[in-house]
Amino acid sequence: MEQQETDVLVIGAGIAGLSAALAADQSGADVTLVTKAERPEDASTWWAQGGIAVTRDHPETFREDILTASDGTADPDAAEVLVEHATDTVEEVLVDTLDIEFDTNGTGYDYGQEAAHDEARILHINAETGKHIHVPFLNYVAAETDVRLVQDTASLELISHEGRVYGAMLERDGDWAPAFAGATVLATGGIGALYPRSTNPGGATGDGVAMAALAGADVEDMEYVQFHPTAYDPDPPGVETGSQDSDDTFLVSEAVRGEGGILRNGDGERFMPGYHEDAELAPRDVVARAVREERADTGVVTLDVSSLAFTEEFPDLAEKCASYGVDPSTGIPIAPAQHFLCGGVAVDDRGRSSLDRLYAVGECSRTGVHGANRLASTSLLEGLVWGRRAGRDAAGYDPEQVEAPELLDRDPALPPAFASEKFHRLRRVMGEEVGIERTPGGLSRAQGVLRRLKGEVDAYIRTRTARSLYELRSASVVTLLVARAAAENSQSAGCHYLVEA
Repeated sequence: MEQQETDVLVIGAGIAGLSAALAADQSGADVTLVTKAERPEDASTWWAQGGIAVTRDHPETFREDILTASDGTADPDAAEVLVEHATDTVEEVLVDTLDIEFDTNGTGYDYGQEAAHDEARILHINAETGKHIHVPFLNYVAAETDVRLVQDTASLELISHEGRVYGAMLERDGDWAPAFAGATVLATGGIGALYPRSTNPGGATGDGVAMAALAGADVEDMEYVQFHPTAYDPDPPGVETGSQDSDDTFLVSEAVRGEGGILRNGDGERFMPGYHEDAELAPRDVVARAVREERADTGVVTLDVSSLAFTEEFPDLAEKCASYGVDPSTGIPIAPAQHFLCGGVAVDDRGRSSLDRLYAVGECSRTGVHGANRLASTSLLEGLVWGRRAGRDAAGYDPEQVEAPELLDRDPALPPAFASEKFHRLRRVMGEEVGIERTPGGLSRAQGVLRRLKGEVDAYIRTRTARSLYELRSASVVTLLVARAAAENSQSAGCHYLVEA
């Protein structure tokens, strides 16, 4: 692999990375966009279902909904940035540039209603909005801009010196080389691969957060890991963990509950009114904990869609159910699954981190918008808005070269099952001790296991260079950050929920 130079290096090709790359290109920068993904399905954006929230005529209520859903912990200034730029950015990038055709109802956009939103403000395309945005965005950037799109290429480590980032070490097909950049934008997505069951793709190993933390960047709010309350439950009743593989579960969009879907326990009872006045449309953390409790008590929880014209209203979900052998008319079995990291690399209103010329956007960043709990259908919007702002700000820097990290590969390769076995151990402790509910004792036990695991990985990585090993290092770094942050925060808020042992 050859050494590279570029004005702006964007790492990750979901909506946030694409937005940053497009904005930097439009600002006149030489842009390289690298992703370890080999196909669109490998990015979290492709899996997003519900839609993308816009301001409509009531920006003040949108802002209030963000703050309320966050349990009062979101940064009001960050929320203001999101709300102020929501509609214009969606129109200029998605509608005017990409020609995305959101669902209409004959008189205009068919705005959807989702949990914790005061009004219907969600633009959507069936129940697979992410896919219908991501593929055209990828195609546009590849064909209509000067951005160099490099796929199946992993970023192993940032190149940094004295508080400034100069690019990253890239790997492809077992070879690696430095890519020097005037500015580097992390857009690597979430951490779903670190939990037993997740709605994320399997490559969501927290690479961006780990690389930034190891380079010395500030990270914040790592304890706030959101669980979506309604993912298809493939496991027998009473089993609390399933496969992390996205082929074993799928997200059942919050929009289904927005249209009238009802949660019922194993006794057939509708239970959410007993937990929150907004019932099925309560904030995600409330619904996820309720589903977990009812599932444990009664064996199963189902989403009753019998009052909906489900096949007509949600054709993509109906097709997905059919492929799994699920008959929606009898209820869709569901269970919570890890969904979104609300924390990450701490950034300002333009995506700038605490390290010079390092930006972070999308799920790997902590903008402050989400606080302790993310409002539905704001993840695509946050990636779009902050990606655009970061891309514009990152343009204009010239690349400079410094001494790159020396990556060694002098010892024999590890057994093929080495990384998978370690990942299994890591996911198990995260699912058991750092999940929807946490105890001080459980968090202490988790830290012990994760510290030992990180020590093992550090020892191996000193003399070996392999993508799977670096992904495992990312996982060990990020899980330890999550467990530590959770142990240090004694106040339950949003999706960080402490109980006594």
